[in-house]
Amino acid sequence: MSARIYSPSKTAMQSGKAKTGLWILEFDRETARTIDPLMGYTSSADPLAQIRLKFSSRDDAVAYAEKHGIAYRLDEPNQTKRRVMAYSDNFKFDRRAPWTH
Repeated sequence: MSARIYSPSKTAMQSGKAKTGLWILEFDRETARTIDPLMGYTSSADPLAQIRLKFSSRDDAVAYAEKHGIAYRLDEPNQTKRRVMAYSDNFKFDRRAPWTH
């Protein structure tokens, strides 16, 4: 039984940073998913695939995994690089590409 500990990034529909400070412990799948031949539903015989534990900090998630003997891998979040640019920079004379309508 192994798990993945990660902090989810914000979705494309988010402009703020809500729900990005959480850390999630998600178990890896033990068995592959199968397709039901009658209905076409995707199912799995692994009950741990449905469990997602949420923690307020990375240390809490790691402590939980170590306390319960769960092998884990820690995925650190990528830091976003923001380019600070003013609106007036669109109309500068020394732009790389010329500005036209």
